[in-house]
Amino acid sequence: MSQTAIRSGSATPADVRSTTRRDNLVINLLLVSAFVVILNETVMGVAIPRLMTDLGVTAVAAQWLTTAFMLTMATVIPITGMLIRRFPTRVLFITAMSLFSLGTAVAAAAPGHEVLLAGRIIQACGTAIIMPLLMTTVMTLVPEEVRGQRMGNISIVISVAPAIGPTISGLVLSVLSWRFMFVLVLPIALAVLVLGALRMPDVNEPVHAPIDVPSVILSVLGFGGLVFGLSSLGGATGQGVPTTLIVTLATGAVGLALFVWRQLVLQRSDRALLDLRTFRNPTFAVSVVMFVVSMMALFGTLILLPLFLQNVLGMTVLDSGLLLLPGGLVMGLLAPPVGKLFDRVGPLPLLVPGTILVAGVLWMLALVSSPATPWPVFLAAHVVLSIGLALIFTPLFTSSLGSLPQHLYAYGSATVSTVQQVAGAAGTALFVSTMAVTAARWTAGEATAIVAEAAGIRAAFLVGAILSTLAIVTAFFIRRPPRTAGAPVTDQP
Repeated sequence: MSQTAIRSGSATPADVRSTTRRDNLVINLLLVSAFVVILNETVMGVAIPRLMTDLGVTAVAAQWLTTAFMLTMATVIPITGMLIRRFPTRVLFITAMSLFSLGTAVAAAAPGHEVLLAGRIIQACGTAIIMPLLMTTVMTLVPEEVRGQRMGNISIVISVAPAIGPTISGLVLSVLSWRFMFVLVLPIALAVLVLGALRMPDVNEPVHAPIDVPSVILSVLGFGGLVFGLSSLGGATGQGVPTTLIVTLATGAVGLALFVWRQLVLQRSDRALLDLRTFRNPTFAVSVVMFVVSMMALFGTLILLPLFLQNVLGMTVLDSGLLLLPGGLVMGLLAPPVGKLFDRVGPLPLLVPGTILVAGVLWMLALVSSPATPWPVFLAAHVVLSIGLALIFTPLFTSSLGSLPQHLYAYGSATVSTVQQVAGAAGTALFVSTMAVTAARWTAGEATAIVAEAAGIRAAFLVGAILSTLAIVTAFFIRRPPRTAGAPVTDQP
């Protein structure tokens, strides 16, 4: 029975149940795959000291295992909008999980740093495809009146996987070699790949979507340059900003500007690599702004809290990871009920208290973080912050993509996923740079290293608090998507 028959009402109840089971299988496969690949994105941070010792490399070389992953994601994701339109769902899924599984196997067996880096890059190519594919598929298959529930499941992947990644990494490294971060993931990835190859149906209707090579090059220069520059900026602040880093950021900014200009030209003939007509929808445009602030707060906090717990309070890597685990679990547990609540009341009653909670926690951390602050304060702060973020992400995903016409779902998903990568890098750079500059000033004033670092982290939280306060205002401009998808967007003003 075709999707057309179901939507037209000519399908029998049995046909509808069969199709629903098929759709659930597709979405659940994509959800499990997305959780595995996104979890893998964040496990390396805690492992950097161990890798420096075991592989005999410098901190800069070891950090490339994370930087290269983010860089690859940022350059591949903008292309996924075109890929999702051009290729069947099953082909894309098998390609993505094959790349991720291959990269995981290469990393697990890597004899040295260079091969491990290659494995991480291959992993990132598969990861970059999965998330936009998941969001586009959910928007295509799930009825509008229950999309919030499904987007709640996606929010689990987006929020919980990065939150528990460092904890899992700390647990593995406390008893096993770093290789087991990949060895333990590989069977799961292969099982999902095999199940998808056997059971994953095609749920889209591929169309001819041309590949504009200049757009691909500009995308790599723009998004890649910005993510690399921003992710490198934090480590450069104490010594001044190198000329090469300034050139990298400038190249990224110019490349991004040219990329946007070319997409505006190409979309007039429906040939854009990343169709930017999504931003003509006010709800989508404002949602992207909120995504930027929320992802900066999430990733910035994930960087700062472990630093404070370990360097200021003297906790071990494992203990600091375990302290952050309850917040990640709370965020995951809240995502489905928040999605159901969104379907009933819309975004405003969720976004406003969510942004207030996030801003309130960051203001509190900016005021009380000191070597004398007991660790339960940070545990409670992280849990409350996680509750606020849980109230934000699901309404944002549903409202932003649900406000678009169906033919722009793939481009909207690619845009949101790209924004997450760039905002994550920007948040990390902003928070760490602020911390480093402030700590250097306190050290120059003859403060102890611990006191100086605490002051730097307080200053970084203050910057996050100011940004999050601005997000409260934007929450009032997010509207519930219409029940019926809008008419196709034309190029007329």
